[in-house]
Amino acid sequence: MNNKNLLLFIVVVALAVGAAFFVYPNSNFAQKNLPWRLGLDLVGGSYLVYEVDMSDVATRDQDAVMNGLRDVIEKRVNLFGVTEPRVTVSRAGESYRLNVELAGIKDINEAIKQIGETPFLYFAETDLTNADKPVHTATALNGRYIKSAQLTFSQLSLPEVSLEFNSDGAKIFEELTKKNVGKYISIFLDNNLIETARVSEAIAGGKAVITGIPNTKEAKKLVERLNAGALPAPIKLINQNTVSASLGQDSLQKTIWAGIYGTLAVIAFMLLYYHGLGFFSAIALLIYIVLTLGIFKLFGVTMTLAGIAGFILTIGMAVDANILIFERTKEERKKGLEKSLAVKEGFHRAWTSIRDSNLTTILTAVILYNATSGFVKGFALTLGIGVIISMFTAITMTRNLLRLFYVKN
Repeated sequence: MNNKNLLLFIVVVALAVGAAFFVYPNSNFAQKNLPWRLGLDLVGGSYLVYEVDMSDVATRDQDAVMNGLRDVIEKRVNLFGVTEPRVTVSRAGESYRLNVELAGIKDINEAIKQIGETPFLYFAETDLTNADKPVHTATALNGRYIKSAQLTFSQLSLPEVSLEFNSDGAKIFEELTKKNVGKYISIFLDNNLIETARVSEAIAGGKAVITGIPNTKEAKKLVERLNAGALPAPIKLINQNTVSASLGQDSLQKTIWAGIYGTLAVIAFMLLYYHGLGFFSAIALLIYIVLTLGIFKLFGVTMTLAGIAGFILTIGMAVDANILIFERTKEERKKGLEKSLAVKEGFHRAWTSIRDSNLTTILTAVILYNATSGFVKGFALTLGIGVIISMFTAITMTRNLLRLFYVKN
């Protein structure tokens, strides 16, 4: 046996065995350290739809306000220990909406109360003399005095944020900056610090510029947060759908059994049609399943029904490469080539078809992930990851198995 092939086989099998223990949901490790992250449709929870009142928001500011609101709502949802909060923005005609998924939430009424509050922004005087614990003192200046916040650029093309206050806010801001020249003023949104800036001089006229922002992305995010707290855009709960934990558990069990039956059906087909070659593809398929599940769990992929469907789909797709390789290998054997040359030629001739088909699937998954939201996004994520891993198990692992146990016999 080739020592290199044998070493790879041992390493992959060891990883697969370790992954199998790692993904088993009832293991002590899973219960104490890293349990599976399950979505709303599997553990139960609520799906909330909020309508955002944009009647007092200028058209040019609406997108920034929505992004800022989404950011605020995500932070609020995190306080309730949700498995993986999903907050997305949508439009229904002229109506803006926020869609909130709360998986495994226990106190839904309190969550609804907290989420539904309009974001509150305020300015605070900041004492940095004690570096270990800055002291923030709230002032009378808050979000209702802000007229607008915009992303601008300096003469050196550095990102800045321009703030404009209304007439009352301009007076308060002038007194505040006059009092704190050489000191610091901080901005809080929902009691979360979003910016601290040094006051270089007293600022009159109601216009200010925040400089020293590291990049455009951070500047844009600050603008969105300022607008979310400055421009009143009340949100109203218009729809609530609740999934019970028992219904979610029933769906999970049915999905798992569907995956098991599908896997057994694929293995049975490969064994019946390809005999010995099918046995090697079955081993590679089982290794693929445990490795992929291990990666899903390790990186905290939230499993939803759609995500599991994407993964189950890849189980069938994982043997596509094997079928192409085996058919080419059989053709080469019919031409009289010995096993080693037939296997080598089978992989060589099937590779371009395998590469192109998998790349198109990965491209589709990337587009779905970036262009959609919610459950479709979960489907795209598991599909994309699964296809990438299947290329390793179906090609590298199957070739290794054939070299070790097929060619030598």
